[in-house]
Amino acid sequence: MDEWQRDEWVDLMLDDLDTWAVVGLSGDRGRTAYSIADLLQRRGKRIVPIHPRFADEDGEVLGERGYAALADVPFPIDVVDVFRRSDAAGEFADQAVACGAKAVWFQLGVIDADAFRRTTEAGVPMVMDTCPAIEWRRRDRPRSA
Repeated sequence: MDEWQRDEWVDLMLDDLDTWAVVGLSGDRGRTAYSIADLLQRRGKRIVPIHPRFADEDGEVLGERGYAALADVPFPIDVVDVFRRSDAAGEFADQAVACGAKAVWFQLGVIDADAFRRTTEAGVPMVMDTCPAIEWRRRDRPRSA
């Protein structure tokens, strides 16, 4: 499990990578993807909503244009943040590698060991089974002596 949450990869994504494609992000304010995308923006990240509904309609979420697929995004993506069930998430890791993303993040409870292996073997850092909110909270907590 520690392999899935390497501090250096978490730090890279949270500190150095700015454009986050959020797979599964729609305008539904009740969904976790929405609240985490909002947090990412408040922390200075640019979010890119990725949801199939944008194939049939133009739209925005949190002021950013949405796209139906990662391949539709016309600019570089730094991190692909995946809010999908574990059995459906691996294809997005593969798409992230294919589109040249610099890193992949699978949210809390999303685990696909084969996707982790494929992604990291392709030279792309990947974090699984955690959330930026959790990691920022952990990092912001005062350290005991």
